[in-house]
Amino acid sequence: MSGRSFVVTSGKGGVGKTTTTANLGCALAGLGHTVVVVDADIGLRNLDLVLGLEKRIVYDLVDVAEGRCQPRQALIKDKRVDGLFLLPAAQTKDKEAIDEGQMKTIVRWLAANFDVVLVDCPAGIEHGFRNAVAGADEAIVVTTPEVSAIRDADRILGMLGSRRARLIVNRVRPEMVKTGDMLSVDDVADILGREVLGTVPDDEEIIDTTNRGEPVALDKERRLAKTYATMARRMCGEAVELPSHEDGIWGRLRRLIGSKA
Repeated sequence: MSGRSFVVTSGKGGVGKTTTTANLGCALAGLGHTVVVVDADIGLRNLDLVLGLEKRIVYDLVDVAEGRCQPRQALIKDKRVDGLFLLPAAQTKDKEAIDEGQMKTIVRWLAANFDVVLVDCPAGIEHGFRNAVAGADEAIVVTTPEVSAIRDADRILGMLGSRRARLIVNRVRPEMVKTGDMLSVDDVADILGREVLGTVPDDEEIIDTTNRGEPVALDKERRLAKTYATMARRMCGEAVELPSHEDGIWGRLRRLIGSKA
C-alpha cells in the first residue's frame, strides 16, 4: 500500500470527518504503515486538537505552500504511535491562502514519502473543498443516517469525478434502525450507490476521547478501536467483512413490494 492519497469529506459539517481522519490515521499506523494526516481546513483547524498535538505546531500547510519551510519541517510526529505524522493547517489565514496546484504538489510529495496520505476536508463545496480533493486519488465520504447528511453526501459524490469513493456511516444507532426510526447502513449504501468502507456506532466514548486529544484507535483494546482497525484493513485491500446490521425502512419496503409482486 504505497503512496495512496485519500480525501476524507462529506459536504455537511459536523458528521465526524476530522474524528474519522484522526482515528483512521492511528489505525493505519498501528498496522505498520507510514501515515500523514493533512488538515486542509485553513483558518478553522481542528485535527491538531483531536490528535492532541496542538502545542507542537511550528510550521503549517501554508508555510509549506509558500516556501517558508520544507514539508518535513512542518510535519509533527505523533510520539504515541510509530509512523503517524500531522501536517497542520494555518489558523490565521483564510482558505484562499493556498490554491489547487500548490495542494496537489504537496500531496504528491507526501505520497512519494509515506504509505498513506489522509486529507481532512473542510465543510462545504467551495474553495476549501476543491483544494482538499486536488491531490487525492481516492475519497472517503463520511455521512450519518440522516436525510440532510445523505443529501449532502450525494452532492459531494457527484463532484468527486472519477475518483473511487467509499462511505463511512457514522453515529449509527442500532436500536433506532430496528424500530424503523433511522435508516440502516444498507439503506444508506443503496441510496448513495457506493461501497461502505465501515460503520461507527453512536458512542459517548468517541466524544470523550476526542475532547482529550486521544483518538480511540490508539487503545487497541477498546471496542471502537477495533472498528477503525477493520476499516483500515479494508482500505489496505484486505477482505474483512463488515458486521451485520439491522434492516431499516427501505429494506422492509423493498421486501413488502417484492411480496406483493
